Amino acid sequence: MTEAEIYFTNITEQILGAKAGKMFGALGMKMPNGRSAAMFWKDFIVVKLHDKDFDEAKKLGGAQLFEPMEGRPMKEWVQIPFTHKSRWKEFAALSANSVGIIKKKTIRK
Repeated sequence: MTEAEIYFTNITEQILGAKAGKMFGALGMKMPNGRSAAMFWKDFIVVKLHDKDFDEAKKLGGAQLFEPMEGRPMKEWVQIPFTHKSRWKEFAALSANSVGIIKKKTIRK
């Protein structure tokens, strides 16, 4: 594992209720409702943020809207480079709090 992957894994262990999981086949942070709060992708943390938190994260050097496929940006998801690792836990916690309150999907038959 790279230093950035280890750092992401440690953050996942520190966020209340978060568990390691997968998102797009990458290391992820899942909440008890099954929703993804963050993922590790190419030495970036990718988090779902809203309003001022999203704007603040986007202002960080090298941060950008997450595009899992070119031309297909994911609304509200921002990728933050490892150079800003001092902010990763803060943004991961904000993301975990926001996605953690969404109700778990129920399967209809």
